[in-house]
Amino acid sequence: MTTAPGPSAASITPVVVRLKLSLLRNGLRQSGGRRAAYIASVAVALLFAALQLIGLIALRGNAHAIAVSLLLVAVLALGWAVMPLFFPSGDETLDPTRLVMLPLRPQPLVRALLAASLVGVGPLFTLCLLAGSVISVAHGATAWVTAVVAVALALLVCVALARAVAAANIRLLSSRKGRDLAVLSGLVVAVGAQLVNFGAQRLGSSGGLSTLDPAADVLRWVPPASAIGAVDSASEGSYGAAVVQLALCGAALAGLLALWSRHLTRLMTSPDGSTLQAAEPAARERGSSRLGRLLPAGRTGTVMERSLRYVWRDPKTKAAWVTSLAIGLIVPVFNALQGTGSAYFACFAAGMLGIQMYNQFGQDTSAFWIVAMTISSTRDAYVELRGRALALLVITLPYATLVTVLTTALLGAWRQLPEVLGLSFALLGAMLATGAWSSARFPYSIPQEGYKNVAPGQAGLAWIAIFGGMVSAALLSAPVIALTIWLNVSADGDRWSWLLLPLGALYGALITLLGLRLAAPRTARRLPEILAAVSKG
Repeated sequence: MTTAPGPSAASITPVVVRLKLSLLRNGLRQSGGRRAAYIASVAVALLFAALQLIGLIALRGNAHAIAVSLLLVAVLALGWAVMPLFFPSGDETLDPTRLVMLPLRPQPLVRALLAASLVGVGPLFTLCLLAGSVISVAHGATAWVTAVVAVALALLVCVALARAVAAANIRLLSSRKGRDLAVLSGLVVAVGAQLVNFGAQRLGSSGGLSTLDPAADVLRWVPPASAIGAVDSASEGSYGAAVVQLALCGAALAGLLALWSRHLTRLMTSPDGSTLQAAEPAARERGSSRLGRLLPAGRTGTVMERSLRYVWRDPKTKAAWVTSLAIGLIVPVFNALQGTGSAYFACFAAGMLGIQMYNQFGQDTSAFWIVAMTISSTRDAYVELRGRALALLVITLPYATLVTVLTTALLGAWRQLPEVLGLSFALLGAMLATGAWSSARFPYSIPQEGYKNVAPGQAGLAWIAIFGGMVSAALLSAPVIALTIWLNVSADGDRWSWLLLPLGALYGALITLLGLRLAAPRTARRLPEILAAVSKG
């Protein structure tokens, strides 16, 4: 008796493609809202692709068309590489662990999944941009033949890149912590928008598209942009260079497929964390004490360690901190690079991180009841708030100093360094003071799941807490701001401007202590109300 042969690659590929289509069709059948959202997103994507295609075709004959096309394809490939990390649930077939129990070999499975990956809005959008790119640079019959090969290779490289990245990180992406990476996607969009804005301004102020040529000279040899470079080389009669550029793209595709196959093999043959024995608790305890040895003894050090661990481990808290750190650096530094900034923009760093002091108890969510059980007096509340403020200062003080020094260095405004630092420290102290009081007076819950940062029905509290606190912090900083203005307009102000650094630091420390003293009794009295408010989410 003979056994039936296993399915071949030719039979696996159509099955997996049909599976992809079935998943898409069944997903759209779940609700009318989901179907409408999908249709709307497809319409927007195709409209944007059509506009890009028209714009690229309009560049045909322009001397800088190749530079624009190469940069566009490079950015497109970067998008394919990072999107699976932030939106792993956007395509159910991105998870190969669903197929590990089937009698399939990695090589045929790679080919089948690659074909299935070509079905969707993303590949169609990419195809439109690649087609526009080769149309803008192709001249002559040889170039058009090269263009057909180049588009196919570039598209396959983009798709294989996304699949290889997803397969390499699928265990992380399918876990709760991995899904929480999507919280950071807004930061990527924000930073990307700033980079695009910065690049556009640089183009407008430094001679137009010619500034892209140095980058294009490098990218024409980097896959998948090298495929577009091959079309340009064929148009200019450099057939040897075109062959090398296509070969580079083909080699990149082969390497990505091999890497993808390797990760698939590992996923299909190695156990995951659920089948491995847990680490010894004693080892974890030894590791957790390393940070504690660097912090003060007693409750203050315990509160600081807990707050710093929230920053590192809690996805929502980490997302808020990373966003504040990024924006606090981008605003002053990018303005300085553009030549339109001021050294005082560095205060933005202290302001962004000072916001993290607001709604301190809401960051604990329902776990705040454990903290509340340890607060039985005003003194306990004061030490709790002080520990949280000190944990914030551990990160904020060196960060604000670094951003201020970097901004003044880029602007060459070293004379303003002491006064800007003093003003930053005063602003930070004012925000710590108002943040502590606001945390006790206007607490609100932060949902742990999803993208919302405020529980339903508490948006008004959040607006009052944050924006009211920021206005109050600005008013509390008024004495230092007034002194800074007076020294800048007075004739002998330059001689005494260095005093703003110690005065601002001293003022910030005093106003912080005053804020903590005022917030502590309110916190101790309102523990039941605070606990009820932060537990709603």
